[in-house]
Amino acid sequence: MADKLSVACVQLTSTTKIEENVAISSALVREAHAKGAQLITLPEVVNLCQRRSELAVATARFVEQEPALAAYRALADELKVWLLVGSLAIKLPGDARLANRSFLIDSAGAIVATYDKIHMFDVNLANGETFRESRTYRPGDRAVVAPTPWGALGMTVCYDVRFPYLYRSVAHAGARMIAVPSAFTRRTGEAHWHILMRSRAIETGCFVIAPAQCGDHEDGRKSYGHSLVVGPWGDVIADGGEQPGVIVAEIDFAEVDKARSMIPSLTHDRSYPAPVLAGDRLASTDAA
Repeated sequence: MADKLSVACVQLTSTTKIEENVAISSALVREAHAKGAQLITLPEVVNLCQRRSELAVATARFVEQEPALAAYRALADELKVWLLVGSLAIKLPGDARLANRSFLIDSAGAIVATYDKIHMFDVNLANGETFRESRTYRPGDRAVVAPTPWGALGMTVCYDVRFPYLYRSVAHAGARMIAVPSAFTRRTGEAHWHILMRSRAIETGCFVIAPAQCGDHEDGRKSYGHSLVVGPWGDVIADGGEQPGVIVAEIDFAEVDKARSMIPSLTHDRSYPAPVLAGDRLASTDAA
């Protein structure tokens, strides 16, 4: 198991056209490879950024026919790099909704692992923006930790980052790094993006790798950008800013052991009984 890794985050503004997104993202993958990246990560919904549910479902393909997946597998094999395809909108047999599915592809073009986003972004923001991701996507039902030459990788997607117990669970399952490919809204990103990514890194003692969508999309979405690589002590190693492009970071997994030895919180976890309201506890004590 290698102790050091050159990792890249690809940042772009995906459109509603799959072929166009494949061409743009593939050029950025080649740029990352030219900069020495061994593991290259792509953001959420890299193949199709379409907020209108009926149009997303009409455009998406079944996994066997998905041109983006085929292109990324061929590219990984050609360049001899590992690719984390942040997520693709994938049509599901027998279901009117899609999967928001992440793919880990090895340097021979084989699919090592997949993960379907568990938590759906169903929110009402103060600026009037409303999102109902569950109308378009079927939530996944399992956490995933995948093997790589650099150790185990926890696979998550975007809104998952607000649920720390998921990250704790993949760290306990052996993850040394966790991917958080995202399409964060600009409003929530400005308020929470850096804080959430740094928090998940600190809580788990893992490297957090978060490739992101950026800019104003064709479907009306406005994404925050700022792809990040965060160290296990919570330090931001690389930040992609607001424009499309590539960031590359050199990470040393000795830092994982170092952070966990100083703050060994993963070994201090306990199970907890259901909380008792203070008033109920006092009432019970008084009665006794």
